[in-house]
Amino acid sequence: MRFVILQFPGSNCDQDCVHVLGNILGQDAGYLWHKEESIGNADAVVAPGGFSYGDYLRAGAIAAHAPIMREVADAAATGMPILGICNGFQMLVEAHLLPGGLIRNAHQQFIRRDQRLRVENADTAWTSGFEAGQEIVIPLKNADGGYICSTETLERIEGEGLVAFRYLGVNPNGSLDDIAGLTNERGNVVGLMPHPEHAVEPGFGPDTRAAMRSGTDGLTFFTSAISAVVNAAA
Repeated sequence: MRFVILQFPGSNCDQDCVHVLGNILGQDAGYLWHKEESIGNADAVVAPGGFSYGDYLRAGAIAAHAPIMREVADAAATGMPILGICNGFQMLVEAHLLPGGLIRNAHQQFIRRDQRLRVENADTAWTSGFEAGQEIVIPLKNADGGYICSTETLERIEGEGLVAFRYLGVNPNGSLDDIAGLTNERGNVVGLMPHPEHAVEPGFGPDTRAAMRSGTDGLTFFTSAISAVVNAAA
């Protein structure tokens, strides 16, 4: 199965995504530069975290107009699984693949913490391995993670079940309705601010009650996508 991980000037979590998909899960995972105009034979796409060029204007605003993003939009329309993590989530919102916007954290500071989340929608390509209502812990690190949208849009995404994840315990950035991640109506495009690729290996993930750095809740994002592609091809 072929996963492509997009690369922009300033991407800094792209290698983590290739590691989990290629080294841990044994998939064909490689990088794709933002100026490319084709995603080739990809089965799924990940837009990773980092600080892309143009973030000084608005996070993800310039990157969303990169040549490769036109291909990502076309692929999303066919039902291909697309995941946007942190800066990647900002790009998906700016590219109008997900609704709303993301702004500077309410406290105006960069935040880094192991964040409790509740899975709100387990019927997407990236969340099917979870159960609705399940609580997970995923690392969070961002400066522009405050989710905003109009009252009308908020009513729609809440009413249609498009909230994929919600912050628990504390709202770290002032996001409306504690929203940590979204899905599109079809369920193939998912974006979230926390970093699942940083919770995939014992010894390197969040602390749990079992042991320090033992959390691997993020692995389910990627195994869910593998299952989605396999099921779609069956």
